Amino acid sequence: MELSWRSKLESLLGAPIMTAGLPLGERESAWQDIGLKPGDRIRSGDRFRLPDGTIRLIVSADDEKVEYVDLQPGDLTGREEQLLEWLLRELDRASHAEGSRERPLNREMQRFGEWIQEQIGAGRLQAAVPDEFNAGGRLNIEWIPFLLLADHAARANDAELEKLLQTYLETDVLLVPLRDQEWLILAPDSLLYEEGGGRGDIEETPEELLESVARGMHDMLTSEWLGENHIAVAHPIMPSAAVVDTVYLLRETVALGRRFHQGDTVHLPWNIHLERLLNSIPDEQRLRFIEQAASRTDLLLEPEIVTTLETFFAMNCNVSDTAKKLFIHRNTLLYRLDKLKQDTGLDVRLFRDAVLVKIILLLYKVTKRK
Repeated sequence: MELSWRSKLESLLGAPIMTAGLPLGERESAWQDIGLKPGDRIRSGDRFRLPDGTIRLIVSADDEKVEYVDLQPGDLTGREEQLLEWLLRELDRASHAEGSRERPLNREMQRFGEWIQEQIGAGRLQAAVPDEFNAGGRLNIEWIPFLLLADHAARANDAELEKLLQTYLETDVLLVPLRDQEWLILAPDSLLYEEGGGRGDIEETPEELLESVARGMHDMLTSEWLGENHIAVAHPIMPSAAVVDTVYLLRETVALGRRFHQGDTVHLPWNIHLERLLNSIPDEQRLRFIEQAASRTDLLLEPEIVTTLETFFAMNCNVSDTAKKLFIHRNTLLYRLDKLKQDTGLDVRLFRDAVLVKIILLLYKVTKRK
């Protein structure tokens, strides 16, 4: 069952949907206590009464697993049970019919993803998309490219993921499977105009709008898809000419974001220029720079100091905004900055020293220390 329908049904019934991963040959013996006979077929909507009186409602069933929900007598009226049985069977038939209609599109997108992989592997980042993947010239207009990387083990169904995205964005998208647990998502650039509307006098930059869409998409997938994920987004592109180079850029963005900014799950290529440069420096030179840049790098790496400095830089070195963000008094923040200056010789209120400390913090995250 689709995850969106699963969550709605669980909310309606007030009970979780359970899954039993039973091979077909074992199912008969495992379900004997609910009256299943040899050769019987379990279908969506079937109901069984367990020995303790619990009503087991079958949500979906196939040759590999059974999804069900256990209800107590009286949770549903007889008419509600019949209505739910009819609804589940209609959903089951509709999902099978729709799945069969979507297979040609999924195969086409899968081949498109394989082609992108081949071009990246061969170093042909500027390769133009062949006409076979550009039916009707759909890739000759601008799309917003997102790269989605899932952390959870179970691979999601592509059709299910596509529906979730289309429902959330309220528009059609192109979903291109790449590597395992990785997808390219192409969304219409009209999202930027819709996202930017209705905000009064507040004007947001294109980068802020793109980040807002990406973070909203991440939050939706985390809750509806039941798994953590990472998303990178770039400026709108014309995929027919730039899709390979863009996928390469977004992959690099996710990799650098996860390496330098652990804990963040939305990664933006325009925010990692310094990280990209520092990543290219050999490890030995990074370590030498860290040791030479400050008299006491150990103080710079204390958890409280790290949190203070990262917040200070995120607030554009504004003392008042940083204190509010950290929920501390302004004088407490000034005391920490003065102590840091006294012990390390670096005053982050000065541009030169702020740059040095920012670089030290970034390098320390990725430098192997002996």
